[in-house]
Amino acid sequence: MANIESRLSAGSEAFQANRAGMLALLERIRAFEQRAASLSAASRERFEKRGQLLPRDRLALLLDPGAPFIELSSLAGLGLDNPDLDKSVPGGGLIAGIGFVSGLRCMISASDSGINAGALQPKGLDKQLRVQEIALENKLPYVQLVESAGANLMTYKVEDFVRGGNLFRNLALLSAAGLPVVTVTHGSSTAGGAYQTGLSDYIIMVRGRSRAFLAGPPLLMAATGEVATEEELGGAVMHTSVSGLGDYLAEDDRDALRIAREILGKIDWHRDQPAAAPRSYKPPRFDAEELLGVMPMDHKRPVDMKEVIARIADDSDFLEFGENYGGATVCGHVKIEGWPLGIITNNGPIDPAGATKATHFIQACCQSRTPILYLNNTTGFMVGRSHEEAGIIKHGSKMIQAVSNATVPQITIYCGASFGAGNYGMCGRGFHPRFCFSWPNAKTAVMGGEQAARTMAIVTEAAMKRKGGQADADQLEALQKGIVERFDRQMSVFVTSAHVLDDGVIDPRNTRAVLANVLAICREGDARTPQAMQFGVARP
Repeated sequence: MANIESRLSAGSEAFQANRAGMLALLERIRAFEQRAASLSAASRERFEKRGQLLPRDRLALLLDPGAPFIELSSLAGLGLDNPDLDKSVPGGGLIAGIGFVSGLRCMISASDSGINAGALQPKGLDKQLRVQEIALENKLPYVQLVESAGANLMTYKVEDFVRGGNLFRNLALLSAAGLPVVTVTHGSSTAGGAYQTGLSDYIIMVRGRSRAFLAGPPLLMAATGEVATEEELGGAVMHTSVSGLGDYLAEDDRDALRIAREILGKIDWHRDQPAAAPRSYKPPRFDAEELLGVMPMDHKRPVDMKEVIARIADDSDFLEFGENYGGATVCGHVKIEGWPLGIITNNGPIDPAGATKATHFIQACCQSRTPILYLNNTTGFMVGRSHEEAGIIKHGSKMIQAVSNATVPQITIYCGASFGAGNYGMCGRGFHPRFCFSWPNAKTAVMGGEQAARTMAIVTEAAMKRKGGQADADQLEALQKGIVERFDRQMSVFVTSAHVLDDGVIDPRNTRAVLANVLAICREGDARTPQAMQFGVARP
């Protein structure tokens, strides 16, 4: 046993300041999320007149009551539809996450048709591509609740149109990989978006509401002169009785969701997987509430990441690896709800010894098939003559090699700073961790703003001297101020998560629960052998 002895003082001024800062950030995040939910809910009267359920009500009826649900990328697009964050609506026009439907853990993607008729908003494409990637990698059935006006033509970009083909390619890949794609078409699924319905294995359409056609009545008349109603062109009755696009005809949204749950309940998804016996474990010895006060709001202030580990690990038990070598890089073994997990985190920059130790630890985890959690809190790799002579580039490259080629699930949580190549060595988003979450205080950048500003000032002064001139002090000050502001503005989760550079911002107090869920997803996915085929299931 190696139980961590916490030195955290919950009554200290520093702890209380950290806690207040974290709570303020969480309140701001929840306010943004609530704005999207409220705007969607404002359409309730219109939906009820049509006999429809709101998107979040559909999702609630689809999911198993009381089962865990991990919402993904709730801040996607924040500030990209409107630079005034007080008026911006996040979410990308999509509600997505992993939850249970009839006892099956599924990836669920639901059009938020209460907002702009479900048209994809900025970064909605990236969000949808990411959830499809997660479903493919973790072998999850894919459930779509579709009602979308498609692409927003007012913000049309040709690059989004071209990249959008990946959405349909992924649906075909999911089906061919043996992962069922179940779609409820609640409303419109038109033009290119019709293939979102068409590329599904099971399609449920709602009488009088579903619409699926490549060209609607106005475009049809303009292109061919033909006159037809929406119902004649692509209604639920036509598609379930004439075209064969639809497999099930539902009377309303509730009936459609009942059918979706019944389909998933009839699939023998766990046929090859014996039910795992529950493992005994003890909860952490320290209160998860204290995670609110661990991390300082200023990333330059030191923190002992073992205080975080103590509040997420079973019984606060941590077997540290190489404790006396490369001490700023912390590696070791814990368990989460009885399941082994390797942890790599940082109490400072990564030096040559720390990089070497982390490389060894990653390879050892791969040997024993132990998943790895990266708790990011580093300002990067150490620089300076002595570190260059000690081979920081060589050893840092070995660490990046190990991260890139690891054969076990890797999960990343940005807890503090994640700067420079330290972001790469600690399995940043570019290295495709299976899941990547942020705490509200996390900062991601190539370097700190002040460091970048000072670097540019030195470069500018040197350039002026080479030209025989002298740098103007006021100009240098303005240059540095602008760089600091630009870096500080881009490094927060309100920007990185908006750009879908993580899978969502989580409350630190929920870290253990989130980890338990995603580790179970990884285990189940790695153990599952779906019936892969050469092609996806084709329509009759």
